[in-house]
Amino acid sequence: MPKQSPLFEFEDHWPTQMGGWFPGERVVFRGKDLFNELKGLPWMGLLLYGITGRFFTDNQIRLFEGIWAISTSYPDPRLWNNRVVALAGTARSTTALGIGAATAVSEANIYGPRPGIRAIDFLFRTKKHLDAGGELTTWIKKELKQYRSLGGYGRPVVRRDERIQPLLSYAIELDLGDGPYTKLAFRVEQALLEGRWRMQMNIAALIASLSADQGLIAEEFYNFVVLCFSGGMFPCYIDATGKRGGSFFPLRCSRITYDGKPRRNWTSVRPVSEA
Repeated sequence: MPKQSPLFEFEDHWPTQMGGWFPGERVVFRGKDLFNELKGLPWMGLLLYGITGRFFTDNQIRLFEGIWAISTSYPDPRLWNNRVVALAGTARSTTALGIGAATAVSEANIYGPRPGIRAIDFLFRTKKHLDAGGELTTWIKKELKQYRSLGGYGRPVVRRDERIQPLLSYAIELDLGDGPYTKLAFRVEQALLEGRWRMQMNIAALIASLSADQGLIAEEFYNFVVLCFSGGMFPCYIDATGKRGGSFFPLRCSRITYDGKPRRNWTSVRPVSEA
């Protein structure tokens, strides 16, 4: 008898503990009744419960909202992901397509969620190293030699990150700004400044350390920050839809200088009216 495919187990059947919709009755969200048990939960609280399966305090939810608001909600169409959503606006695409495309391009190696992922991973490993009796400066040297950078430290364009002080002040206001990972993040910055590296912390290290202090692991942190830029995207899209179609940052051909070999041969074609 031929061996049965394991896919048959999931034919018309998807076992899950995440939830389900019972048409005309109720919705179950991670084992809770959405309409009754979760109806008073703020949207950020619901998002975090969906990601982690845990409930957070009011101040923790406010902190996570503050991370999004202060750290990533820049309505500047010159920024990489906002360019995409603004272009969608002048191309007369839909909001959903523009926001979706801009969210997709937010995931890059030097900006967006990935620097934060590297930062939280670095902080977890650094704390483990120090708790085992290791020395910080030696550890930093080893990390830089192996990876050539430290997640959450150093910044292109300008050295100083203008978001750190407002976010840290807000976290302190909520009594959530002095956890062990946040303290560690600043210890690392101090070691970098006192050494020959002269690297300052960027916002990725702070949001990673604050999130780690609230109990997020790396995978949960990544899911939390996926949509964090959307607050700045919508204004860029709305603004662009009010502009002339196709007018977003045009570049005339005469401004493009190319000195390489031609990559195609152009031939003249008579206009249709002359044919």
